[in-house]
Amino acid sequence: MRSPLSFAAVGALNGYGPSIVLLLCWVPYAIRARTLARQGRPVPGWRKACYAAGLILVAVALSAPVDNIADQLLFAHMAEHLLIGDIAALLIVLGLTGPLLAPLLRNRIVARLRVLTHPVVAIVVWAVNFYAWHLPLLYQAALHHDGIHALQHASFLTFGIAVWMALLGPLPKPEWFGNSARLVYVVAVRLIGAVLGNVLVFSGTILYPYYIPHDAHWHISPLADQVAAGSLMMVEESLL
Repeated sequence: MRSPLSFAAVGALNGYGPSIVLLLCWVPYAIRARTLARQGRPVPGWRKACYAAGLILVAVALSAPVDNIADQLLFAHMAEHLLIGDIAALLIVLGLTGPLLAPLLRNRIVARLRVLTHPVVAIVVWAVNFYAWHLPLLYQAALHHDGIHALQHASFLTFGIAVWMALLGPLPKPEWFGNSARLVYVVAVRLIGAVLGNVLVFSGTILYPYYIPHDAHWHISPLADQVAAGSLMMVEESLL
């Protein structure tokens, strides 16, 4: 299991982490939205709801109960990652508007990060990050070390936001990125995820021995757990 860390470090990731994430991300958003409303440029209510829902999903995924189950089942760990990197990232992007982001984009460092929202860059860095973390060595390192696990979650959220920003975000898109290109983009993202899902389902080999032996009360073998995790990935990505 994971190496022991100080109470503060564990608390930051699990017990206190969700609250910190919500506060750090919601407060400046709410302040900026209030400012825009006073200027006669209000943020639509549905966008506020999406942003709040995205933050809540991140908090839920990082909460101690979910994290504890994810320590025992690959299926649960996969669900945790999909919540953070796919669904929460999508909701956060849907909650953003150009005027909301304007103050951030005036910062030179943040402005340079806009390159991550270019469709080609976004899908490449997302795919590299996605596959790198699912290599057995890195995946199991994250399970054994809370710091690496936190970095894994942060990268899934960051590059998940980037891949959705390229498609649905408020920033200007390249002229060539019309409807046909967007369709190709969506299909490419789907296929990239499907390859790994199929490997998990049909490999017949246990890729992450960390989950052996399983707690008996789950009544599921390690291989069946892996198949369920891969199936969940493919179904979730198809629906999304």
